[in-house]
Amino acid sequence: MNNIYLIGFMGAGKTAVARTLEELTNRERFDTDDMIVERENKAISEIFQTEGEEYFRKVEGEVIASLTEMENAVVSCGGGVIKSKENIEQLKRGGKVVFLYASPKTVLERVLRNDRRPLLEGKKNISDITKMMEERMPFYEAAYDIRIDVDGKTLEEIANEILNKI
Repeated sequence: MNNIYLIGFMGAGKTAVARTLEELTNRERFDTDDMIVERENKAISEIFQTEGEEYFRKVEGEVIASLTEMENAVVSCGGGVIKSKENIEQLKRGGKVVFLYASPKTVLERVLRNDRRPLLEGKKNISDITKMMEERMPFYEAAYDIRIDVDGKTLEEIANEILNKI
């Protein structure tokens, strides 16, 4: 399998970069969050409110498992996919894991007006975002094959950097 799995914090640009990679490579594109919404017939925020994060992570793991059967796909993974060791093992078996790193300032700029981020509710400030990113950083570092710093780069520059490193 030679899929490209994009991981990173909320607002790092995973979905937009996945679209750009799809256009450049003609790979089929998937978004784990979109697949969960479609499967559950609920918004992610609603799943978190009614079922809880643990349930969401279980469904996310099932979606990841189904995607590792694909070939030549580009997959935008939800920001917390790295919280599960099983998810990471699945991704690594299916292809290259690419970590898109955006600074806390960039993340804040991108998520400030977005209400679809349940884990950031009441936490849209630099200190809370920095704290959450620092908590997740060991998981990202253990998961990725390739790291791309996205600050100040266009989608095409990021996508081409990924393709050159793969």
